[in-house]
Amino acid sequence: MIAVLPGQPQSKLQGFTTGCWDGCRYNAYISGSSFTVLSGSNRLIQTVYDDENEQSLDAIILDEATGKIATCTAEQVRIYRPLVLHDEGVKWAQQTVFGIPHPTIQLPCSLSWGSSEELIVASSSISLFTTRAEISKIWQKNLPNPAKSAVISYDSAYVASIGLYDRIVKLWRRLTCAIEEVRFDVSHLRHPDVVISVKWRRPEQVEDNALYTSCRDRSIYIWIPSEANEGKQWHLSRRITPNESFLNNTMAISSPIMFIIDGRDFSPAVETAARDRANRRESTGDAAFETLTTAANKRTDVCVSISRLGNISAWALRSTRNSEKDALRILSIAQVRSPHLDTFISSSNGETGARYHHLQVQSYCDRSTGRLQIIIHLLDDTIRIFACDLANLLDPVMHDRCLELQSVWTGHTAPVKKIVRNISGHAVVSRTNNGQCILWKHSTAQGSESGQTLTRHITVPADGNIHRICVLRKGRFVVFLSSNSVVLWDCRYKAARLLARCSLSIEGSPLCLIVLPRPQRAEYRIAYIATVMSTGSGIVWELELPQYLSTGSHDDETASLSEFCRFDLGTAETPKYVLPVDPAGAAPVMSGFLDVFARDVAISYTNTGTVNFWTTHVDVKGRRVVWLSTSSTHTGIVEIALASGSMLKKAALVNSTRSQLTIWDIGGSRLEFEQNYKTQHHVQDLDWTSTPDAQAILAVGFQHHVVLLSQMRFDYLNKGPAWAPVHEINVGELNPHPIGDSVWLANGYLVIGSGNQLIVKDRRIDEGQSAITCVKHVDNAVSDDLFDAVQKLNGPLPVFHPQFISQCILAGKWDLSRNIMLALYRTLKYIVPGDAVDDYLGIHVSSFYLSGVPLDDETNTIRELATVTTDGEDDDFLTERIAASTNEKLSKVRLPQLSGHEQIQLADMIECVASVESHRRSMDENGARFMLFFRQHALRKGRPSQMQLSWREFNWAFHSSSQDILLDFVSRHNHGSMRWEQARETGVFMWLSDATALRNQFEIIAKNEYTKSELKDPVECSLFYLALRNKTMLQGLWRIASWNKEQTATQKLLANDFCDPRWQRTALKNAYALLSKRRFRYAAAFFLLADHLEDAVGVCLRQLNDLQLAIAISRVYEGDEGPVIQKIIHDEVLSLAAQEDNRWLASWAFWMLDRRDMAVKALLMPVFALLETPCSLNTMSRTFLNDDPALVVLYSHLRSKTLQTLRGASKVDPKIEWEFVLHSAKLYDRMGCDLLGLDLVRNWKFQQLIATRCGEEATSKLHRRRVLSVVDDLSVSRHGLKLEQAENTIRSLLPQARDPESFIEPSASSLLDSFGM
Repeated sequence: MIAVLPGQPQSKLQGFTTGCWDGCRYNAYISGSSFTVLSGSNRLIQTVYDDENEQSLDAIILDEATGKIATCTAEQVRIYRPLVLHDEGVKWAQQTVFGIPHPTIQLPCSLSWGSSEELIVASSSISLFTTRAEISKIWQKNLPNPAKSAVISYDSAYVASIGLYDRIVKLWRRLTCAIEEVRFDVSHLRHPDVVISVKWRRPEQVEDNALYTSCRDRSIYIWIPSEANEGKQWHLSRRITPNESFLNNTMAISSPIMFIIDGRDFSPAVETAARDRANRRESTGDAAFETLTTAANKRTDVCVSISRLGNISAWALRSTRNSEKDALRILSIAQVRSPHLDTFISSSNGETGARYHHLQVQSYCDRSTGRLQIIIHLLDDTIRIFACDLANLLDPVMHDRCLELQSVWTGHTAPVKKIVRNISGHAVVSRTNNGQCILWKHSTAQGSESGQTLTRHITVPADGNIHRICVLRKGRFVVFLSSNSVVLWDCRYKAARLLARCSLSIEGSPLCLIVLPRPQRAEYRIAYIATVMSTGSGIVWELELPQYLSTGSHDDETASLSEFCRFDLGTAETPKYVLPVDPAGAAPVMSGFLDVFARDVAISYTNTGTVNFWTTHVDVKGRRVVWLSTSSTHTGIVEIALASGSMLKKAALVNSTRSQLTIWDIGGSRLEFEQNYKTQHHVQDLDWTSTPDAQAILAVGFQHHVVLLSQMRFDYLNKGPAWAPVHEINVGELNPHPIGDSVWLANGYLVIGSGNQLIVKDRRIDEGQSAITCVKHVDNAVSDDLFDAVQKLNGPLPVFHPQFISQCILAGKWDLSRNIMLALYRTLKYIVPGDAVDDYLGIHVSSFYLSGVPLDDETNTIRELATVTTDGEDDDFLTERIAASTNEKLSKVRLPQLSGHEQIQLADMIECVASVESHRRSMDENGARFMLFFRQHALRKGRPSQMQLSWREFNWAFHSSSQDILLDFVSRHNHGSMRWEQARETGVFMWLSDATALRNQFEIIAKNEYTKSELKDPVECSLFYLALRNKTMLQGLWRIASWNKEQTATQKLLANDFCDPRWQRTALKNAYALLSKRRFRYAAAFFLLADHLEDAVGVCLRQLNDLQLAIAISRVYEGDEGPVIQKIIHDEVLSLAAQEDNRWLASWAFWMLDRRDMAVKALLMPVFALLETPCSLNTMSRTFLNDDPALVVLYSHLRSKTLQTLRGASKVDPKIEWEFVLHSAKLYDRMGCDLLGLDLVRNWKFQQLIATRCGEEATSKLHRRRVLSVVDDLSVSRHGLKLEQAENTIRSLLPQARDPESFIEPSASSLLDSFGM
């Protein structure tokens, strides 16, 4: 639901209007230079601004016959006509504008609609206009005094007008009805006191005109016409005065609120009350209710008087339709005393007392509910709408539940520029362009009938140009920071009071005003606030507040504001901007220590894109404040235009053009989201909040709408987004003015400042209101509550979720994943649609982390987990029959925890695991991992959820000892006709280790490339056969390609000896000629023919953009130890890995270089740090997808596989390994796999190696410590020369000038001279 504070109403007698047009009730009121139209009391229809004229409006009136709205300023009248739109309902558009005849500045102009689209305009003269076709003035009369009010009767036969202090009502009688000649005569109706208001009775027949006037003597006078010789003469028929004996002495000194309820509204309200009583089986036969029923049946008007202390009087005004003087009878129908009605008048007065002599009251019956709506404007800054059951209001017994505050119309008079909240979100201060500051209180209490979650509390005077604002102690106090002073305001009472002021004198402009954490032992009255200047320096002030928690009187002398200290952030680069962080998550616990775990208070960013989070510690004794940067990241975004930080160390940044939004995890230096809003308006505002369990939500404000982004679970397998839109709030339909600012309130409410209005959105996600892509994607798994939706999108996954099962398999928990699927099979056996499914399927939680099997154990003798009991059937093993049965059940039963898409993925996962399970006895863990995800890739091929195999899967196969089985599996999947596209897709030539198998498979690729078309073109396979150095086979294929026009020339060329430099030059000429014709693959083949492998590889890399083809050709042509493959890995693979921070690729590259120690270290360190190169500014290298928790699995597997990997693991700083494991556990948590994160940190074992000074002694110790499965790859006799060459090559790529503390690779002659942890 959206609640709107439509703007501050003008303090004018015609400040609002109400009417029923086209079967709907519309209310409208003026605010500043705009007016707002509402349906009923809460639903905002439209806000209309006049951009060409910003003069304030003085009056507004709605024509119930045509729906037209007339407004006026001091100089002109504007007419708006309704337009019925099919998709947007009713909107009002300007019809015409005309000047006011004889305008006056003494009183605002008065407007009144008559019949036939006639409009009365009264100021220093009274004029009648017709607006039917063209605006035309058909009558005008000058007045001796400016008119305070002029009202035309419903039949346009009479006009009643009064001046400001008149005791005489001028009654203008229309003599002619023709538009060509309109004439009026005038009579006077004398009153004993100043006339306050005039109102025409709504007649049932044409001749039933009657005039109600109210005076300052607390009486209502009823005037009716009577026949006379000279026409109808008006006389006083009745006078209604509240019973003095009924009123107490207190009320004698102030006027009650008196208003008339039209008979057309009184009758349906009583009918609804009678029907409700009958439904509740309450008595409808008491005398009071029968009196109301009798009056309602005769469709009489009712006069109601409500005193300040809740004394209610009501009279029925009944017409007898005769010409006698007693033609109008008055019947007293209620005299009720209800003291609790003081809220009706007194408690909602706001900042100024009610002016009872000058007010505007109107009432109508809400036909949808049958309740009476009373609109009261006390000419202050609010309009209040009360709702009541009319029978209960006038019932002496039931009056205790009569009037309820339905809605409040208030806001600003100028566009909102800034909104600032206190830390708890229960108070906000909004500031406009003209400096108006209003303090609002937010209440999340349920059961409020008015639905007002944000209530206007007080206006705080603006002293000069305000730069920054902060709100203290739940809105009790407000601090303003201007260019030369800091001011403390007390906002606890009906008027703001100045408590203290402190002058400001410092170089630079203030960037922020931040509330600092109070020291633990400081008194609750003490507060510290700080500002940071554009120069990087700042000031801290100490505030001593009054004793606001005590119940006694408050002494303003106890409040003080003084400068506490000055500081400098001490950053290398001057910050461009500093702003407070948005509160998020649970309330932080103040430890009193200054460390990275302390609560962040500020975020800063520089022109070069460096973002810092800051915490502070106030040293009271030393009178200083210490600032500490808790996390820092260089984002590479130059000239940041907008930024916002959360206490969860999330930062949202907008680039200089305000078109690109990025979300960063500053604590982990990772990019989580990037979106370019080219087709939309520029980003205007950013605001953070979170659910109670610290799931982040970001509100991104554009010009006319706000998009709510929710963090999502990390999904490394499907490469799913980390953030997604969950809701869109479109305020452009409500207000054409652009959004000025927005801020989150407590409990997930969002307040948006648009124009002079504040729009409050609760947590409800309205279906059909916006394109909620994320919520629609997970449909039944998400509720319509924002917090519930975000929690379900981020919370722990059920154990049968496909992502949880996938991560179990990656972690080597095959038996656990199998038992999960068997438990799901048993659960689905007896389930019926609608039944609840346990998230753990009855499996004990300890089974997920009490396994004694380490992650790197590849044995197949893992003990069975006692998870479920069998039911007598042979279902203890996951077979293809059980998988098919489970999937059949999944196609019929919807699991409530999964979306439809996720349930399809679960079925695919079960099918794949069952297929791989049949090969498990002859396959190692890594081979099984590759086979599983290859099978999934094959199943999803062609679907929108297609999964591409990555270097992660290639590494599993690369480190598998079952590559022959994997190769056979991949070949059979391609039906024995694997071509290069399929080979590149599966990475076969990246992970095959055996040279013979590599060449054989490459030859198969060559044959399949040749036979892939009916023509059997030898051009297609030339590159592959020449890489195999099999020119003879290629010549034979050309001999039978008689259809090819190049056959003769190619045969002739291939017949030559290309060991001869002459023919090598010829082959090179042909290669370059083919390059110019963009036949790149064929050109690479001729480079190979000329024995220029490096040039052929260059074509593959630069023109074909195919890294795998370049590597495959090099491996086949010269082997894994050739100089070209080494150069490719050095120059291309490692460079690409550093640019993208692809640790899987870097580990594979170092392993290929036989640098297995570096291959292990690459898994847990950034690649650029390992190579000692500058950090890449490419966003691909910063994305969260590079932090795959499966890296810790491969690291655990490799670190003790060989002596080189043991050596590499021993070089890793234990702190780095500790942070790596904790970070991986956090990733599991963000993925929804909390149990796997718990298992990781509980069962991880750190390496414990003994440091020695002698290399030989260290080698012998390492030999003694290694287990039998560790391979000795450090023997100098076998690998010394090769290692030394590799080290020299790696070292040549690294910078020559090293820091003395940087790591230096030892030479082969002194290997293992240090094993320091």
